[in-house]
Amino acid sequence: MIMFSLSYDFLLQIVALAKHAGDSVLPIYRQPRAKLDVDLKDDGSPLTLADLLAHRLIVEGLAILTPHIPCLSEESAFIDYTTRAAWPYYWLIDPIDGTKEFLAQNGDFTVNIALIHNHQAILGVVYAPALQVCYFAASGLGAFKQFNAQPVESIHVSTCRPEQLVRIAASRRHGDNRFTQLHAQFSTIELVTRGSSLKFCLIAEGLIDLYPRFAPTSEWDTAAAQCIVEQAGGQVTDLSGQPLRYNRSDSLLNPYFIAFADATVPWLDYF
Repeated sequence: MIMFSLSYDFLLQIVALAKHAGDSVLPIYRQPRAKLDVDLKDDGSPLTLADLLAHRLIVEGLAILTPHIPCLSEESAFIDYTTRAAWPYYWLIDPIDGTKEFLAQNGDFTVNIALIHNHQAILGVVYAPALQVCYFAASGLGAFKQFNAQPVESIHVSTCRPEQLVRIAASRRHGDNRFTQLHAQFSTIELVTRGSSLKFCLIAEGLIDLYPRFAPTSEWDTAAAQCIVEQAGGQVTDLSGQPLRYNRSDSLLNPYFIAFADATVPWLDYF
């Protein structure tokens, strides 16, 4: 049986690994678009050499740090649920979250590494290499942000008064009618469009109040960022108010969800 305890030093080791993987793909990111080799996965999403390089570096690094903990990565071979169901701990990885943003060269892509225990994300690192900003957290340790090599700072969600202003994060590429209807319910909104897991991180550092997601996501898209939001004092729930949980079935797709900062606001009443 695996026994595992979290520490701040261990969290920083995972941060260093995410930064190594992210910084290693920057030469690919900076190439002219015409020179990038892009394949399409079965679901039509793009795959680049950067995805594969980051995947390899992260998996190899985790195998050294935690050889007893298995890895599930967006770029790994399919692992059936019969095998996954027996894992008390596992690493859940999105080597490049926001490959379309990577290809657009707008900076909004991240390296996501999460540690899952009993269906819950207990450690999360989200690193945006083009922006040189890293967000990270672990259960009981809090949530943190580091820009470049500057000192690490603790982060926390902010309070919200929806009758005055609601700051809403939106995906650059997804939305539906419910999102439009939500806008009409608040007198004043500030809409911020970002790619990848950075939308969650803006909640964690107190810059955004709400991020509703009504388009498909996979578990590796949300786990690391959910840990950061939760450890910063926010929540990520499905539309019935239950926290997102991981490795519960054959499917690795999430339900639609909302991430929010101030739990005293009845956000679900607006949907």
